[in-house]
Amino acid sequence: MKKKTIVAVACALVAPLAFAQTSTTTTEQTTTAPATTTTTSTTYTSGVVTTYEPDKTIVVRDEREGPVSFALHAPVRIVDRAGHVVKRVLTPKDRVRVYYTGTGATRVVEHVEVED
Repeated sequence: MKKKTIVAVACALVAPLAFAQTSTTTTEQTTTAPATTTTTSTTYTSGVVTTYEPDKTIVVRDEREGPVSFALHAPVRIVDRAGHVVKRVLTPKDRVRVYYTGTGATRVVEHVEVED
């Protein structure tokens, strides 16, 4: 009879755990930052290529400003007027428009358009 009592007590202790329900609580915290507006404008310089080193620099002789140098920090898209990628290397005397954002040392070239 001791075995039956031990088994019955064990079952009585385990039964509430077997039928217990678990619940999950999810807490989501949302923070909002003040809205800021950033305006970025793209400008271009047009002229004739005097020096071009792929993925390094391009120097364009602008009729008004003289030679303007641009650092090419990443591979830059070179396209024709229709937007098709130009596969050849730029040479001196190519007429181009260099589209960029920023000013001075912070200029970032977006793309170069070959005009001819």
